[in-house]
Amino acid sequence: MARAGDIATSYFEALAGHDLDAAVAVWKPGSVDRLVGDQELIAPDGIRRYFGGLFAAFPDFALEVVEVTAYASRAAVRWRAHGTFAGPGHFQGFAPNHARISIEGCDVITVDDKLIVHNDAYVDSGDVARQLGLLPATGSVAHHRLAKVANVRTRAATSIHAGHAEAVADGVWLIRGGFPIRTMNVYLLQEPDGVTVFDAGIDGMAPAIAAAAARMGGIKRVVLGHADPDHRGAAPALPAPVYCHEAERAAAESDEPFRPYFDLTRLRPYARPYFAKMLPTWDGGSVKIAGTVAEGDEIAGFRVVELPGHAPGLIGLFRQSDRLALVSDTIYTLDIQTGRKGGPRIPHPAFDESIERASASIRKLAALEPAVVWAGHADPVTGDVAGQLNDAAAAIPV
Repeated sequence: MARAGDIATSYFEALAGHDLDAAVAVWKPGSVDRLVGDQELIAPDGIRRYFGGLFAAFPDFALEVVEVTAYASRAAVRWRAHGTFAGPGHFQGFAPNHARISIEGCDVITVDDKLIVHNDAYVDSGDVARQLGLLPATGSVAHHRLAKVANVRTRAATSIHAGHAEAVADGVWLIRGGFPIRTMNVYLLQEPDGVTVFDAGIDGMAPAIAAAAARMGGIKRVVLGHADPDHRGAAPALPAPVYCHEAERAAAESDEPFRPYFDLTRLRPYARPYFAKMLPTWDGGSVKIAGTVAEGDEIAGFRVVELPGHAPGLIGLFRQSDRLALVSDTIYTLDIQTGRKGGPRIPHPAFDESIERASASIRKLAALEPAVVWAGHADPVTGDVAGQLNDAAAAIPV
């Protein structure tokens, strides 16, 4: 048997004999035993602590190796185990309940210089939980009741964050989120092998975004219109690299949801505590930025347009073929303090870096003569779009 197989066999013989000293002796200190989907144990103390607790909670714990397959420095060990949760020790926070378990699993062990340097341990934790009575048996009355409760929660979540993508143009879909009237907009842009996400909405929208994108081939990249908390919120939870304008990078990678120029005193008194509470709630935290975009870059058939003012590095996307513009918070199409929807307007001064630059950017957008403008919130601007935008640019808020 190959050396890796010998070391793996020695390790499992030690565990089968409840010999913790021998078990940790074959590990290189500092190496990781990864219990996939659960936790990571750092050798030697983490392994000693975990299996010591396991043997105390399951005093009759028996382990049998079914098969060892080894090649070079790696060995795969199929095993089965059984035991009684009899205590006296707790395990993973649970008190012994006398449940009997019988499980199978597989460990993939990597060896270097006759010591284990890594392990990935695979076991069906759901099956273990059912055998311990922590989850109901599949097909049981309790299982069906649990499914009903889960479905109610799913419907409630979907009522807040749409679980489907709404087609708004050729190759462009909208996901709406936010409570109570779903005014946070996230856009999915078709790519040859998936989608680009433009703007990332709020933290709670991440599952809906990921699910919608999965049905379209998955997320290839996330592009932030800007780094305010209600536009970067879901980005940390999305499985793709994130991009933004260079002027937004520091804010995107910061843990702080409030930007230095935010001034909540410019809001009406009743709105100040709402935004003071909700901005951190909407935020998903700092975002690792993989790269930056700038004026003229091409993204999924759109051209990047720099539209600073609301935020220093705010960008929009413009597609010449149908004159469609996706512009994040270059404009608002609702009153953020009342939720009333309406025509385009300069974003609220409580959240603008520069009202003058915001106004100039709206005029720049109007000069593109877009046919439809979708903003970061609420509904699109249609009809005489350029005329409405120029009127909005002239109406400086106070």
